[in-house]
Amino acid sequence: MFKIGDITIPNRVVLAPMAGVCNSAFRLTVKEFGAGLVCAEMVSDKGIVYKNEKTLNMLYIDEDEKPMSLQIFGGEKETLVEAASFVDHHTNADIIDINMGCPVPKITKCDAGARWLLEPEKIYEMVSAVVQTVEKPVTVKMRSGWDEDHIYAVENAKAIEEAGARAVAVHGRTRAQMYEGKADWNIIKQVKKAVNIPVIGNGDITTPQEAKRRLDETGVDAVMIGRAALGNPWMIYRTVKYLETGELIGEPEPREKIDVCKLHMDRLIRLKGEKVAVMEMRKHAAWYLKGMRGNARVRQRINECETREQLVNVLDCYVQELEAEEKVS
Repeated sequence: MFKIGDITIPNRVVLAPMAGVCNSAFRLTVKEFGAGLVCAEMVSDKGIVYKNEKTLNMLYIDEDEKPMSLQIFGGEKETLVEAASFVDHHTNADIIDINMGCPVPKITKCDAGARWLLEPEKIYEMVSAVVQTVEKPVTVKMRSGWDEDHIYAVENAKAIEEAGARAVAVHGRTRAQMYEGKADWNIIKQVKKAVNIPVIGNGDITTPQEAKRRLDETGVDAVMIGRAALGNPWMIYRTVKYLETGELIGEPEPREKIDVCKLHMDRLIRLKGEKVAVMEMRKHAAWYLKGMRGNARVRQRINECETREQLVNVLDCYVQELEAEEKVS
């Protein structure tokens, strides 16, 4: 357990904010598997300020997700502050997070996301302006640096702390690495030593054992799990249990995975309507099936599904085939 401002986070496992993935349906599913904190996918400050309908829909939070963190991004102080103020007054988020890690060019070209990593002064200015405007605790998610030659993680974290942020999450990759190569946890360890606010470490946590090792080695307050949780909320549950009891729980059975996949789909349908939800669930269904025998042939059929009924039929037939094969063997 640790605190971000006055918000108590019940354990040390946090769901990372992943663009195109971390909507309310996914977050709620992961929360039920025990995540101490779930983070929403990043939302554009300008989208909020200009009341873009699609953007405002992204601000929906189910009460059962709490505590949760809503992430905004932007490159200009005025719109970032205005968007943060809107989130503060008009959403039930517990924490407002500022994105300083997104590496994709369309974000960095707008002086947003990872672009800030080159300017500790701008970081201080932007974060303090938000902190002074809102009541909710403010946090920042950043990368270790822009590239190998521009790693200012410690300076940036100090600027974040000085500006009044209540926690910082550090992804141990540079912007230049995108999602390739290995995360550098030594840099995360340096950040933890340099600041007094909670530090959440992120990057390459793929097993419960790895989560424990990183917590022990670096002293961070929590680990943030991203891609390892895609189609696999059991990773969150198994990690929480392992950290709390030392017990390593086994992987779920195929039918359990399929059942949770269908639950996730029904939540997404309620959130976005059947047509959009089923299109989005195609990638999620492929993630849920990862590691299962013969899943490649099923993924092709999943990608042709356009209705809930079609997708449920494909998934049910597949799990029945697997169970029949199991009985024979």
